[in-house]
Amino acid sequence: MEHNQPDGRLVEPRGLGRPAGLPADQTTVRRSNLSLVLRHVSERGQCSRSAVAIETGLNKTTITSLVGELQARGLLKEIGPQHAGSVGRPSLALTLDGARVGALGVEVNVDYVAAFATDLAGRVLIDRRIGFDAMGAGPGRSLGKLSQVIDKAVTDLDRLGVTLAGITVAIPGLVNAATGTVVVAPNLGWHQVPLVDRLKSAGISARVPVTIDNDANLAALAEYTSGVAMGTPDLVYLTGEVGVGCGIISGGRPLSGADGFAGEVGHVVVDPSGEPCGCGRTGCWETKVGLAALVRMAVPDHAYGTDRHLLRDPEERLAEIDQRRAEGDPRVDAAITEVGRWLGRGTALLINLFNPRAVVLGGYFARLADRLIPVAQTELDELGMTAVTGRCRFLASTLGFGAAARGAVNVVIQRVLSDPTTIAIRDS
Repeated sequence: MEHNQPDGRLVEPRGLGRPAGLPADQTTVRRSNLSLVLRHVSERGQCSRSAVAIETGLNKTTITSLVGELQARGLLKEIGPQHAGSVGRPSLALTLDGARVGALGVEVNVDYVAAFATDLAGRVLIDRRIGFDAMGAGPGRSLGKLSQVIDKAVTDLDRLGVTLAGITVAIPGLVNAATGTVVVAPNLGWHQVPLVDRLKSAGISARVPVTIDNDANLAALAEYTSGVAMGTPDLVYLTGEVGVGCGIISGGRPLSGADGFAGEVGHVVVDPSGEPCGCGRTGCWETKVGLAALVRMAVPDHAYGTDRHLLRDPEERLAEIDQRRAEGDPRVDAAITEVGRWLGRGTALLINLFNPRAVVLGGYFARLADRLIPVAQTELDELGMTAVTGRCRFLASTLGFGAAARGAVNVVIQRVLSDPTTIAIRDS
């Protein structure tokens, strides 16, 4: 299924313009047909050339030419022969190749940097998360760390003989995808950071398209394409990090808003007399349900901002909370109950606004789902409109803290499927 790209543009690497002598309109038609065939095989799975011709409406001669080019670009391959039980010579089947074409998704969050890469067919090539205090490091050091992570990933892909088709960076904040700028990321302390330009100046190849998007939007895309809510056309995803973001899929498409800022529910004020928020206001929803809020209530001696000399991955913080609970610390269950109540209250508002069929809990919400959901559901049943909430269910993500990076990879893959000519023809 086609998804909106962050900036709506297709970037063509240098040297891959239209073939000499081919008019622009013919180039556009051919590019569209290449995409049609590649998407068809990607979505349908193994199929013969004749089946592609019948199902796309293209003639067999055109299919032969298009398949030949897609093979030359390393995007399709033939396997077989196929024995379908019919009389006659068995046919070869087309299938997605892309083993030497890679997509890289990277996420910067408060206490880690994550990298996730697959080939075009979705085979995982890189999956790593590195503890890093981005909250305390500031944009300069954080971008330096991000560049290091990207450089290592690119080196690893080169070693595997994989051509990088693009990089998408997930950011927990408001971004301007068209300019590659982080407008504001309150929990990182970033304001008007030209992230894409900084990465390019740090040595990222000009031939590799680099885009950015909000982490919750990308995580919602990952859940829709390959997660627990796969194929659910109307869903809401909640990040469950230090900050709480919301990604929305409506009618099978990401809902971004006029400026791409839709879903910033973490900074909706729910308690004016509550805790100060990183955005500068007081009592935002994420001060009630974010990971920092849980840690502050459950293990106050190790609250965020008090132990920055320790590089603590979110999983380590959750392991400490589990240990405290096992030791009988009553603050842990009380904290989880409090978060669950506020989670239900905020979710009631989201369900009333967006009428989803599923609310997917990501990050630490998913880890504690068995204890959070019953409390949140009780609150939701009291506050939500029964006709709406009764048709929506909570789901715990299985993608962990890597959901945004996975969604970022999907953006790159969709760009290739939309314009296969962004991948160079291989030398014979």
